[in-house]
Amino acid sequence: MQKKYGTQLHVLHLTTAKELDLFESGPIDNKQITAEACVHHLWFNQDDYERLGNLIKCNPAIKAESDRLALINAINDGRLDIIATDHAPHTWEEKQQAFAQAPAGLPLVQHALLTLFDQVKRGTMSLAQVVEKTAHNPAKRYKVQQRGFVREGYFADLAVVSAKPGEAVRHDNTLYHCQWSPFVGHQFSHQIRYTFVNGQCVYQDGAVVDVPNNAMPLVFERD
Repeated sequence: MQKKYGTQLHVLHLTTAKELDLFESGPIDNKQITAEACVHHLWFNQDDYERLGNLIKCNPAIKAESDRLALINAINDGRLDIIATDHAPHTWEEKQQAFAQAPAGLPLVQHALLTLFDQVKRGTMSLAQVVEKTAHNPAKRYKVQQRGFVREGYFADLAVVSAKPGEAVRHDNTLYHCQWSPFVGHQFSHQIRYTFVNGQCVYQDGAVVDVPNNAMPLVFERD
């Protein structure tokens, strides 16, 4: 239908190798059909259900290792244009229900970027690709004004990352209101030291910095 009518189409949350055959490689510029994968589908595979169970139940579901590797290959060849999070902080109590009743989704936003820096350290993707897929391409695809790049006159939305490991993840050192993480026990290869939003430091060395009235609406270019 997209090809028939020439509309814009962005497909969310790809999880299987088979789906990737529908998309073309190459830079995002001038693409009318684009696609995205989430950090947890680049990290976990179906073998992790035995250890984590409901904690990694999500929609669409985490698939086989062959699918995970295919997603990473598609990041590298440009079939996948954007990396997202799908942050869904269900409570610990909700996740303790029987599998069929437990809600789908997991808290991700605090550790999403760190999973990608681990991918860089493993050699599965480059730092330039992380920047492109998480910052440049979302701004380009959605035509967000003055964001997504480090440029004069743009809003300073920045993360300052140290190439030194931080503490191993524990439930009690997360910043999520739900107070749990599927990454418990893992020590990431990097740590986020500072986060800036609209030019203001809102996170520093493990603590949220309260900056009142710092939020701003995104502005989009419209044809």
